Amino acid sequence: MTIDPSSLGYRPCVGVMLVNADGLVWIGRRAEGRYRQPEGPGSWWQMPQGGIDAGESPEAAALRELREETGIRSATIIAEMAGWQQYDLPEPLVGKVWGGRYRGQRQKWFLARFHGADSEIRITPEDGHEIEFDAWRWAPVTDLLELIVPFKRDVYRAVIADLGPLVKPVAR
Repeated sequence: MTIDPSSLGYRPCVGVMLVNADGLVWIGRRAEGRYRQPEGPGSWWQMPQGGIDAGESPEAAALRELREETGIRSATIIAEMAGWQQYDLPEPLVGKVWGGRYRGQRQKWFLARFHGADSEIRITPEDGHEIEFDAWRWAPVTDLLELIVPFKRDVYRAVIADLGPLVKPVAR
């Protein structure tokens, strides 16, 4: 059975561009398994992102997703994109991910400042969530587009254009 993508909506979601004191952005490599395999071959990296729970504000969802995916609690939101970004899943994924309910994601993006130590970062979930990432690193904002799975690049291009100019090292 073929699903008509236009009959499906977009999953409400948030994304976090987390910047450290050196002006680098946190990225995680997508883990093997149900999250990475459908994205196709390659070693894809991305910034933390995830769904908004019923009754949850986008800002609260951003901090929760950051904590769930990275263990990071020492972060403060410093900027928010004015609008929402969205992407469509590639055709082979429609009807297969997120219970087949969505054609893609509609995302609210935030810039957050990390003010903890790298030892705080834990990509192995402690609360029963599936692992999202199998590796992580800090990267220059200029590296992000080449590392993200191709179908999300337009969203990343917009996030980088809007929030990227705010990514700066902390004066010491």
